[in-house]
Amino acid sequence: MDLTKLQDKLGTLPDYKRQELLDLLKQLDAAKTRTRVKSAFLPFVKEMWSAFIEGHHHSIMAEAFEKVARGELKRLIINMPPRHTKSEFASHMLPAWFLGQFPDKKEIQPAHTAELAVGFGRKVR
Repeated sequence: MDLTKLQDKLGTLPDYKRQELLDLLKQLDAAKTRTRVKSAFLPFVKEMWSAFIEGHHHSIMAEAFEKVARGELKRLIINMPPRHTKSEFASHMLPAWFLGQFPDKKEIQPAHTAELAVGFGRKVR
């Protein structure tokens, strides 16, 4: 049941109790979202990038990134045509998700120019 339907059914409660319950439900929903986005890469992307439209290749990349994060895959090369979210995923979303998963670890942001590396790092933060 979503919050709107529940709110309609709670009309008999005093206002302060109803608000208290709704605040608790919102906190629960936020906690569920945090758990979901920390557990897997693709839910994180969907939460952070509202205009994201998922394609099959995104699932394949996400699975590979999760293997890298778990240490199951040491090297990864992604060969795809331009405009298929390679940079967005590998240079922006993955470092942000990885550092959220492992805040005590460090990551290196390589690029062909210092400006580009700084831009990637700024976007991740």
